[in-house]
Amino acid sequence: MTTDYRILLYYKYVPISDPEAFTAEHLQFCKDLGIRGRILIAEEGINGTLSGTIEQTDRYMEAMHAHPLFSDLLFKIDESAGHAFKKLFVRHKKELVTLRYDKKLNPHTDGGGRLTPQQWHDHLDRDDVLILDGRSNYEYDLGHFRNAIKPDLETFREFPEWIRNNLAEHKNKRILTYCTGGIRCEMLTAVLKNEGFDDVFQLDGGIVTYGQDPEVQGRGFDGNCYVFDERVSVRINQTDEHTLVGQCHHCGEKTDRYINCKDDTCHLQHLVCDECESNSRGYCSEECETHDLATSGSVL
Repeated sequence: MTTDYRILLYYKYVPISDPEAFTAEHLQFCKDLGIRGRILIAEEGINGTLSGTIEQTDRYMEAMHAHPLFSDLLFKIDESAGHAFKKLFVRHKKELVTLRYDKKLNPHTDGGGRLTPQQWHDHLDRDDVLILDGRSNYEYDLGHFRNAIKPDLETFREFPEWIRNNLAEHKNKRILTYCTGGIRCEMLTAVLKNEGFDDVFQLDGGIVTYGQDPEVQGRGFDGNCYVFDERVSVRINQTDEHTLVGQCHHCGEKTDRYINCKDDTCHLQHLVCDECESNSRGYCSEECETHDLATSGSVL
């Protein structure tokens, strides 16, 4: 496969004095450069994932590293045969990760410790730790670390209440958190610390960095990792331990393929095997198919 493109994933919690002005400036820079992707900018920092040619991504990284706020910005880099995004979005937000917590947290000062991929791997089979997935339920369903707790949440801002209702009895245990690239679990460690948990750590760099580490090679991660671009699903475990854990919405067979329900009033993102995608004609249920055909004037 020819890899003339790259996908960059990055974030940094750092104060930006005028985030709205920086957003407008950064949008124009990205347009001029010709990259595509999704970049969020807030007073607390930046979070982005983008795609472009090798030359474009090199120029983007060089420009960011030349900026005094981002001179040490770490990029996770994946090779690609083409763009991973159809459009470019650069937007200002109040929070990089929507939390709406009752206290403003700074992950650098309020958060927990960091574990390298090797240190994380060494913790996976220990009985004295809890491994907490910091993502949404549909991400967990596609793939997760073995023995990880699934909070079964739709949004990140549900975490504080979930922690109070489900983890109160485990305050003496070491808690390890992880997410795709690190930004959510970094904030999650700060929430856990503020909720009274002292022995808290995150997987530094997230699942993506873990999968790229040449020593651990993604061991202990079952299934695939959900990513927020056109790839949707990427393999993390590069060893012969790799297995699928996602189950087809219709028949329960193992699969790593996500699609959106064809009914415009539903668009439920669901896992589906090839056979059921064909048999269901892209709908998540018979009700959605009947509704869609009725409103479009088609007949079964």
